[in-house]
Formats: sequence, structure tokens, C-alpha cells
Amino acid sequence: MKIVIASDSFKGSLASMEVAQSIEMGILDVFPSCDVVKLAVADGGEGTTDALCQTLGGETVEILVEDPLGRPVKASYAVLDDGHTAVLEMSAASGLTLLAADERNPMRTSTYGIGQLIADALARGCRKFLVGIGGSATNDGGMGMLQALGYVFTDADGNYLPGVGASLSAVCRIDDSNVLSSVRESEFIVACDVDSPLYGPEGAAYVFAPQKGADAAMVEELDRGLRHFADIMQKCTGLDVADMPGAGAAGGLGAAFKAFLNADLKKGADMVLDAVRFDEQIVGADLVITGEGKIDSQTMAGKLPAAVAE
Repeated sequence: MKIVIASDSFKGSLASMEVAQSIEMGILDVFPSCDVVKLAVADGGEGTTDALCQTLGGETVEILVEDPLGRPVKASYAVLDDGHTAVLEMSAASGLTLLAADERNPMRTSTYGIGQLIADALARGCRKFLVGIGGSATNDGGMGMLQALGYVFTDADGNYLPGVGASLSAVCRIDDSNVLSSVRESEFIVACDVDSPLYGPEGAAYVFAPQKGADAAMVEELDRGLRHFADIMQKCTGLDVADMPGAGAAGGLGAAFKAFLNADLKKGADMVLDAVRFDEQIVGADLVITGEGKIDSQTMAGKLPAAVAE
């Protein structure tokens, strides 16, 4: 008998592999000769890096980057055993949990730190990136990340603009002449935790900016900024990404990944299952066991157990 165990973590209780190990103990107690395949998996959010490292093998790299407000903070990512694949969670450098409640302000926060993680991995020879972008503190349209990779944003008078939400409405020109050449050689697969468009009533600003510290006036300004930035992105890249599912993820970071880095935007669970070659792992299996901390109405909205079942 072959049984595959692919469960998300039980938040606050057990990591994904600990769940699998516990289930394996019960199986082998009854069927000692059973072939048990344990997969550490996640849905692209917190724990994705650890899960993929455990399943695929890899090492953790820790560096000093800028947090959402530009302060130094230690953040880590993983380089898998193949030597050219990096696994990153944007929340490690640009996440909401890095800020105190009274520090949250998506007009001022930036994704520069996640760009620094990518640049470091590029310098180490990585050319394939698996990136989870849930849990952001930002609404900068990905400007900060792009700046860390060499993009320069200026206003109508040629003045340099920092990569923060307040700059979105002022961007007039994007200079890519100093972008790292390795960026164009790389493949980016991005796990989006939402399928929101870039702007509008269901977009990044109106739906998510309030929880990042925005008041009503900020929300309106950020939404106008994202509309303007979408036009500039289209002029620069030729791509209209505003309505693509996931464009509004992480305050528009999904849109930047798609427009400038030609990323493949995926549901988080699908990205992880593809990475661990789940379809191959279950060939010949008699039973597949999956789960998460709580099975409820959200489970069918792209959570890992639903993706496994599908």
C-alpha cells in the first residue's frame, strides 16, 4: 500500500511535516509495511519557505535588508539544493508584522526589502524564484522592489521618486537602463494569496489598504495612484496587467512582477504543489491524506486541501 500525506500546517500547533510525521506513526502502527510518502507543503504564505526546503532540500540564507519603513532588519530566504532556485516570502522583508500598529501607513511603506532579497539571490547564482507575496504592509505597486533591482522612477520634472505609495501618482518615467542583467535571465513564479485586480472597488487599495493603516482619504489617493501607475506600466512594458487575477496582491506587487519580470502569477497552493511535483508523487497511491488547521468555508477558496483534492 502507498499513502501520500500532504497537509498544510495546523497553525499554532504543528508544522506541515510534523503533521505528516504524526499521521505516519498511526499508519505504520497498523500497516508496518506501508510505503508512506510525506510532503511538507503550504499555500504560498507563511511557512512556504520552510515547507519547500524540507521537501526539496535547501539551505537558509539570512541577510540585512530594509523593512517596510526603511529600517535595517534581518530577513531570510532559501536556496534549494539544485543551487539555482530561491524561495522567498515577501513578508520576511516587507510584511505587516514587522510594524507596530501605529507605524502602519501604506503611503510610506515600501517593498524595497523583498527586492534586496531577490538581488542577493541573483548574486548567488539563482535564476528561478518561487515567491509568496502574502502578508504585505505595502501599497507601492511594487516600485520599491523594482528600485532594488535597478529601475529608476522620476516625475514630470525629472526628480527621483522613492518607491512608496505616495509616489504612485507622480511617476512619469521609468528608466530600466541600470536593471541587473540577471533579472532578465530569470524565471519568477509568484504565489498570490488573493486574485484581486490592481485598482477599483475590489482592488488593492480599497480592499486591503485599510488594514495596512490607510484612512479613507489615503485609500482614494492610493487607488488613483495605482490607476495612474497602471497606465505608466503599460506605456513602459506594453502590457495591461491591471485586471489580471493577482495584480492587486500585496498592494500591487503582483502587477509589478507580471509587467516587469514576466512572472507567472499562481494560486499559492498550486505553486507549492507544482514545485514538489505533486502529480508525480501521487502516482500509484491508494490514499492521499490532506488537511489544515481548520476546515471551513474558506477551504474551498484556493486553500491547500482544496488544491490537493482537485
